Amino acid sequence: MLNFDAERFLRIQNGAVALKDELDQVIDAVFEKGLENVFFVGTGGAAILMFPAEFILKNHSTLPVYTEISSELMLMDHQHLGERSLVILPSLSGTTKETVEAAKFCKEKGATTISLVAHANTPLANLTDYTLVNYAADDTSCESFYIQSYLIAFRLMYKRNEFPQYHQFTEEMKKLPEALLNVKKATEQRAAAFAQKHKYTPYHILSGTGIDWGQTYYYGMCILEEMQWIKTRPVHASDFFHGTLELVEHDTSIILLKGEDRSRALTERVEHFADHYTNELTVFDTKDYEFTGISEELRRFISPIVLATLLERVSCHLETQRNHPLTTRRYYKKVPF
Repeated sequence: MLNFDAERFLRIQNGAVALKDELDQVIDAVFEKGLENVFFVGTGGAAILMFPAEFILKNHSTLPVYTEISSELMLMDHQHLGERSLVILPSLSGTTKETVEAAKFCKEKGATTISLVAHANTPLANLTDYTLVNYAADDTSCESFYIQSYLIAFRLMYKRNEFPQYHQFTEEMKKLPEALLNVKKATEQRAAAFAQKHKYTPYHILSGTGIDWGQTYYYGMCILEEMQWIKTRPVHASDFFHGTLELVEHDTSIILLKGEDRSRALTERVEHFADHYTNELTVFDTKDYEFTGISEELRRFISPIVLATLLERVSCHLETQRNHPLTTRRYYKKVPF
């Protein structure tokens, strides 16, 4: 595979899975203290990557859960944030200014804080009550953050007697890194073809729904826009028909991300429309991949992780075809803002 180290990938994702026992101890300690609600708090892509875990909790638990942007949380003074709140703060670098400030803010409110970082002894790691460290870089961070947030969500539901599949799912997740590697291998040829075809395409509409909506939003904003300077319009599959459809012409690129939860019918509706009105529809469907040892029930949860891992191959080929490294920036960490 192009510019890809399989051993490194497996080491990082297995590292995320291996945090399970440590996370179990943390969540159990939080429950002993008393828990009223959960906050996922982050900045940019790190916050967006928490959307699937929030989605799982909202649809499978009665525990109140919120995903908040760090800076807005502090400005608006969220009224549900307090001493019995658990706050999870992801930051790959552990130095994201707004998230570091949010960690201070949450501690002042008396909340219990957990940081998810790639580096220990960083400002965020040193501020929180608990710190989970798993080294990752931009090309491996999506899966790592997803896995950690899922383990948190699963344990929270298990402690509330809302998730009888807990032990089954956590055992199956040990097989996930190898399954993801197989997804990358299976996607390589298609990713290369997409990048060749669309290296000069100036604009893409991306659509997804349900547990996959966060990955749809993330890929448009954080990868195609930030890392490739390509204009995008991420739109929820339901909202597609309330504005965005009017932008579709015969040569409009639409990237559709299809998962396997109950909202799949909403993406299929977009697919049926796009089939009629554009010649440039690309569908990435998690049902196209096999996952040995992973149950159908868990597949519905992990589709964002699968989409993230296959889209990384698209990104890798795009940067080569466009001669635009994914690390190139005009403004981010280049100028004050």
